[in-house]
Amino acid sequence: MTEIIIVKSQEEAGRIYARCTADLIRRKPDCVLGLATGSSPLAAYQALADLVHKEGIDVSQVRGFALDEYAGLDPAHPQSYRSTIDRTVVKPLGLDPAKVRVPNGNLETIKDAGRVYDQAIEDAGGVDLQILGIGTDGHIGFNEPGSSLASGTRIKTLTEQTRIDNARFFDNDMDQVPTHCITQGIGTILKARQLVLLAFGAGKAEAVAESVEGGISSFCPASALQMHPHATVIVDEAAASRLRNRDYYKWAYANKPDWQSI
Repeated sequence: MTEIIIVKSQEEAGRIYARCTADLIRRKPDCVLGLATGSSPLAAYQALADLVHKEGIDVSQVRGFALDEYAGLDPAHPQSYRSTIDRTVVKPLGLDPAKVRVPNGNLETIKDAGRVYDQAIEDAGGVDLQILGIGTDGHIGFNEPGSSLASGTRIKTLTEQTRIDNARFFDNDMDQVPTHCITQGIGTILKARQLVLLAFGAGKAEAVAESVEGGISSFCPASALQMHPHATVIVDEAAASRLRNRDYYKWAYANKPDWQSI
């Protein structure tokens, strides 16, 4: 069963992710991190950066693969995911930029970009720890409802709701929000050895409940996490508000042994 952890704040969730990731880097200095953008992972990245600097953790060999990228958006654009990953992960942690890859959204080469990206992940030995957010419609990465649960990295058309949700990053101007992207598929994501999904706020409550306690269906792409052998979902009280078994999840986490990490 997917482990569900209900926390009081994004900062608490960030500390849980950071401790797990820092321990992974110590065990495996050249580990491969799966990186997500959006607002949900920000506190987690900050907490990890704090631990890296406080504990003097060597991250020079750490490698990373981003989940997705907008199609046709210049990588130098401040809202491209290349720029976002550099700004929120690479620089704060002090990672080697050459070791962190983002899907190639160049329209001239995008036809083969998914196959190339999946091969690069495989050549790197696979993702050790993938951090995820979740959309209000249950999407992970840019795998919108209806996405194949076995899909690889590919081009997707964004739903109007996703574009509306992301318009805040483009001065609330829908005309600036791309309509297409290249994203790791659900099948690609499920190949990671460990998954950590973060969700905060009442707006995510329905998607979280459907993902964790609903049936496994392409209607809710994040429900595929139920099939993963090592997945953890960390949510605040608001995002957990529609979970039927939330009392059990709280009890289980409160009684978790100190030696057992996520």
